[in-house]
Amino acid sequence: MIKQNESVTNYIKNSPTERQEALSKIRQVILKNIPKNFEETIIYNMIGYVVPKSVYPKGYHCGKDLPLPFINVASQKNFIALYHMGIYAKPELYKWFVNEYPNHCKYKLDMGKSCIRFKRLNDIPYKLIEALIKKMTAEQWIKIYEKAYLK
Repeated sequence: MIKQNESVTNYIKNSPTERQEALSKIRQVILKNIPKNFEETIIYNMIGYVVPKSVYPKGYHCGKDLPLPFINVASQKNFIALYHMGIYAKPELYKWFVNEYPNHCKYKLDMGKSCIRFKRLNDIPYKLIEALIKKMTAEQWIKIYEKAYLK
């Protein structure tokens, strides 16, 4: 069980051995490409990239003491999951990702509303993840979030 205050390094180290390399690589892609004003943390027992309270003091509507979540990466039972709230909240971004995916991966996209599931660790589309990460700034995410969730 992952502890809420565990480090990202320990999260990866405590994940199944066969997933550690892929989790590390996804993490590096995100860290290298995520726009400013996002912060890496452990949130909801996953690796998280959030808009910290120092940037967005209002916090998350589901818990005012929480920073505003944006991306999470998790080692789930049968796959690695990438949760991207921008895909969920911005239909144009969702459409772009779905249309772009076949250009980067030979297997069918396994995706929910914000969850992209990677079951084949040798076929994770890192270049597509890189492009996705660059698509939305913290400021853009805050505007979309406030419009969609704060009525």
